[in-house]
Amino acid sequence: MKNWKKTAEVAIIGGGIMGVSAAYYLARRGVSDVIVLEKELLAQASTGLSVGGIRQQFSNPANIRLSQESIRVYERFEEEFGVDIKFRQVGYIFLARKEDTWNDFLSSVETQRQHDVPVEVLSPEDIKQRWSYLNIDDLKGGTFGPKDGYADPYLAAMGFATSARKFGVRIEEKTEVTGINIEGGRVQGIETAKGSISVPVVVNVAGPWGGEVARMAGSDLPVKPYRRQVFMTKSFDAIPKPVPLVIDQDVTFYFRSEEPGIIMGMSDPDEPSSFNLNVDRDFLEKVIEVAIHRAPVLEKAEILRGWGGLYTITPDDNPIIGEVPGVKGLFSAIGFSGHGFQQAPAVGLILSQLILDGQTNFDLKPFSYGRFDKKDQEGEKRVV
Repeated sequence: MKNWKKTAEVAIIGGGIMGVSAAYYLARRGVSDVIVLEKELLAQASTGLSVGGIRQQFSNPANIRLSQESIRVYERFEEEFGVDIKFRQVGYIFLARKEDTWNDFLSSVETQRQHDVPVEVLSPEDIKQRWSYLNIDDLKGGTFGPKDGYADPYLAAMGFATSARKFGVRIEEKTEVTGINIEGGRVQGIETAKGSISVPVVVNVAGPWGGEVARMAGSDLPVKPYRRQVFMTKSFDAIPKPVPLVIDQDVTFYFRSEEPGIIMGMSDPDEPSSFNLNVDRDFLEKVIEVAIHRAPVLEKAEILRGWGGLYTITPDDNPIIGEVPGVKGLFSAIGFSGHGFQQAPAVGLILSQLILDGQTNFDLKPFSYGRFDKKDQEGEKRVV
């Protein structure tokens, strides 16, 4: 193929925000020949379909730190990348219905405060006073992170991609990877729909397709894709602005402002693993029922549209980050269970350190490949 270069120093499989973040940090460190391979268009899959939440309220300290490092980047994103990603730190409020959930919240708050997370513990009455549109009748309480919020994932990915290109990164869209060549336990190259590339380092950040990419190298990652449906209302001003991202944890329902309306979604416990992106109107009825229960004023809202995106989920809802055991030169950052966008800046930096330095000062044990063999491994509890 014309202009197809058959060599690279690092090949990154996946053109979502994780891929362009890793490419940017590698190129900024002086790697002159990085290629990002995306089978469709940049940031059109999980990144572009993301709700864009950014928070520090996690139960696992490693996730807290990933988000804290990423938030520092997002807070100065326009200064560094020249793009306003519309980062609005209007807060996250987590709501607990069950006693066990409330106790988990309180335990998480202790962990969060140990790691300098600004978080408030609220009684149902506190919640009603500050967000009068919420129904508190069945709540035990809630926690509020005032520095949490949301941003535009697509704009953030494009900011990383544009800056990466300025450092010389090649980005090949509509280029599907069809194979990874391994010899003697080392990466030798990859095969794509456009041609082969001789490359000693490959990074698997293919999101929902990460398991399929891993199998090309003879590796088995315990990750599966699951549909998450999102719905947006027509213009709706009955809820006073600013609207925090509200999470009703026990039913995994959430909503937030998305001008000029409201965006909302919920996990479906009966949803099988698939690559299905279709919108299920029957499920929408369930979402509406939960939405009206938590915020009765939403009964006046009209649904404008809906879409399906994909979470990549591991057994403990924590990602897998690092070099693949037994395959020198193959690195992965897969299985963020809905947190990939918000943690991408930190993970991109970590991948660049692992590839170039062979180490990172970030404790990756909670994200190691071997953790699933340990029965006492604690996963992430704050997942929707």
